[in-house]
Amino acid sequence: MANSTISYLWRDQNAAKGFRTGVSLHSHTNQSRETLDFLANLGNQYPLIRPLLARLERRSEQQHGVRINYAASYWTPPMTPKLAFDLESRQIESLDVAPMVSISDHDNIQAPMLLRTVPSARQIPVSVEWTAPYGGVQAFHLGVHNLPSARATQWMTELEAFTAHPSDARLTEILVALHNEPNVLVVFNHPMWDLYLVGQEKHQFLVNEFLQKNGAWLHALELNGLRPWDENRTVRKLAESWNMLLVSGGDRHGVEPNANINLTNAATFTEFVHEIRREKKSKVLFMPQYAEPWKHRLLRSTLDAIRSYPDFPQGSRTWDERTYHPDASGVVRPLSELWPKGRAPLGIAWTIGMVQLLGTGPVFDGLRMAWSDSQQLRLALGETEG
Repeated sequence: MANSTISYLWRDQNAAKGFRTGVSLHSHTNQSRETLDFLANLGNQYPLIRPLLARLERRSEQQHGVRINYAASYWTPPMTPKLAFDLESRQIESLDVAPMVSISDHDNIQAPMLLRTVPSARQIPVSVEWTAPYGGVQAFHLGVHNLPSARATQWMTELEAFTAHPSDARLTEILVALHNEPNVLVVFNHPMWDLYLVGQEKHQFLVNEFLQKNGAWLHALELNGLRPWDENRTVRKLAESWNMLLVSGGDRHGVEPNANINLTNAATFTEFVHEIRREKKSKVLFMPQYAEPWKHRLLRSTLDAIRSYPDFPQGSRTWDERTYHPDASGVVRPLSELWPKGRAPLGIAWTIGMVQLLGTGPVFDGLRMAWSDSQQLRLALGETEG
């Protein structure tokens, strides 16, 4: 039987006592490419936004000869692999336990491979968040942790080939093969998030169908540190119905450390994998930031994405250095290189400035109070009303 326990640091300051190690799973660095497709989706969903996007698209083509291509554009999180590794490590060390950090960028393993050249991070597992298309209309994000070092690049070639040319039968074959790697951990990340907007009912049907076909080759479902309480409660019920383990996954994209971690007595990441896979036990600890209002945390993450960081390495300092779009020749370049006169057009600069204004003290604190919900904290993840 799967044995998942959940605790909350704001309720129990001694929750980490008696454990040897804290494990940070699922966080992102500037090696992740985050699509801008969501902007086009917002325009389709919200009539008020569509005219603003249409004007931006029209002006870009008329004045600069560049047609906006959301699918080919992307932004990257601000933190370099080393900065992200240190951020996650410091939070865990503050609990007086040893840190293990598994960074899983979207569809690439560059961050852990780079970090293995740094003495303090040499033992970092080679991990990835793999985009796995399913059912013709959907894609699931799977955290694949601790790939064998000697074959990690080969594995990535296989995963990339599947993503480019998917089939449901081939997906099962790959998951079986990953399961047969005894030290690899495969986690179904944010399983109840309808990320690709297929509709919640259809999404839930596809999730259960996927688990029916492939649940035996997955090792855990993720309680996601950036998703809301209600969704994580649904994930907990999903785990109960399929008798699956729950693990943490912070999904950090900004500069706030993961909002949850795993606690363990494992001395190595491989030992931790065996604890999940063989012993089927998991201890998830939610950090105080998860107790903050969800909308407020999303705003903080958005502000992190557009904030300037003068002390960061060049190329990571401003939002337009971290956002990429094809130029008139189709070559993908940072926006900072595409702007006329080297600076953002007035309309875009004004919009970014207005969003940044939401991060100023009185406004930011006022929104936090408006969005607070003590009922969510009372219910937590394992309690019911009444």
